[in-house]
Formats: sequence, C-alpha cells, structure tokens
Amino acid sequence: MKALTELDPVLEHRVRLAISVMLAKYEEISFSRFKEQLQVTDGNLGAQLRRLEEQGYIALRKDFVERKPITWYRLTATGREALNKHLQALRQLIAPVD
Repeated sequence: MKALTELDPVLEHRVRLAISVMLAKYEEISFSRFKEQLQVTDGNLGAQLRRLEEQGYIALRKDFVERKPITWYRLTATGREALNKHLQALRQLIAPVD
C-alpha cells in the first residue's frame, strides 16, 4: 500500500500526532496546557516536543507571567505540511474500510 510509505514516522507517535493536531487547530499552546490535555508526564511531553522541534515541525517561545516562565508552542509551515501529508495518507489507508 502506497499510503503506508507516505506516513510520517515522526507523526506516528500518538502524542506527537496529538500535539500537531492541537497546534493546527489553535495558534499557540503552552506546555502546561498540553500536559493537562494529553495527561502525560513532564518528561514524556518534553521528549515528544523536543522531537517535533528537532524536525522543524514546531517552534517555541518563552514568556513570563507573574514571574513564572511559560513556554508556548506553535506549528511551523513545515509542520503543517507534514501533518497534512500524514493525515492524507491516513485517510487513504482507512478509505477502503468506509
């Protein structure tokens, strides 16, 4: 199946896929909001975010609110393109089941 070869290995991990989908829907999301929504540990979330950042799929910015550091993440153009291709491959893969 050609669709299998078009799946993005970086986005095959459920947490990385969820992060990308959430960022496609909302412009920016904070680390704490991801943690709350995805219910994963700090270490796991940090590792998944780092992998996406290393691929160039997400970008981050650091901010301070009431002297507390907050890290915000957004999807890059590269990340959006990769997500769209991955989702298209998933649609092709499951189409015969519909």
